Amino acid sequence: MLGFCAYLSLNLQTEFNILVMDNKVDYWLEMSDYDFETAKAMLATQRYLYVGFMCHQVIEKALKAYWSNVLEEPPLKIHTLSRLAEKSGLDKFMSESQLDFIDELEPLNIEARYPSYKERFMKSLSDARCNELILKTDELRLWIKKLL
Repeated sequence: MLGFCAYLSLNLQTEFNILVMDNKVDYWLEMSDYDFETAKAMLATQRYLYVGFMCHQVIEKALKAYWSNVLEEPPLKIHTLSRLAEKSGLDKFMSESQLDFIDELEPLNIEARYPSYKERFMKSLSDARCNELILKTDELRLWIKKLL
């Protein structure tokens, strides 16, 4: 009887692991979609610093969804978009303009978090720039989703 319980436990664990792997991609995509809606809400309320921060989060989570889809190991617990793209192999499929855009988003994660950067950085985030960030973020996240 103990052998059967161990067998059942192993099979359930295997099925659970497969389900969890599938759900990791869905989890990252759902979080990316949620953050995209948040970025648009921040734009509507003219909270420009957080538009940039959320756009970074959208792409970070889309990259982690891609990573979870193509690699067995969990995504690195990092926020560097270029490194996530490189380590997952996605950078090899990205256009020069997409790579440039993730470089443009990179500082938005750090500078939104630290007060010493906020004031200086807020001056560079206009309504027009934030609208452009939203559009480019949407294009990149949808492109990544098509690859999944």
